[in-house]
Amino acid sequence: MGLQEILAEKKEWRKHMARVNALPRDYKVVYKEIQKYLFKVGPMELVDGIEPLSAVLELFEEGAARGDEVLTVTGKDVAIFCDQLIQDSKTYSDEYEDKVNQEVKKALDKEANKKK
Repeated sequence: MGLQEILAEKKEWRKHMARVNALPRDYKVVYKEIQKYLFKVGPMELVDGIEPLSAVLELFEEGAARGDEVLTVTGKDVAIFCDQLIQDSKTYSDEYEDKVNQEVKKALDKEANKKK
């Protein structure tokens, strides 16, 4: 990734965060918790951009414009909302699970070959 791309991504992120900061206070609080959750869970798309955070922001902007309470938009269980948001996304957890399964298979194959 070149310097121009990095600068463009930074500019996009700043615009995104300016929109977040324009949200009502309760929406900002929930958005930041969702952001933390997604950064911990690790949907791999966050490496290449700010999706699915942009989708959350758009949803929040629409909900705030309608005057909805934030938990009306997400539901009372925000973690489930996040999980549903990334259910079709590959996460670092998924990648780690794949690696563990491959290592187990390799170790079992090695043991099976020793017995032959």
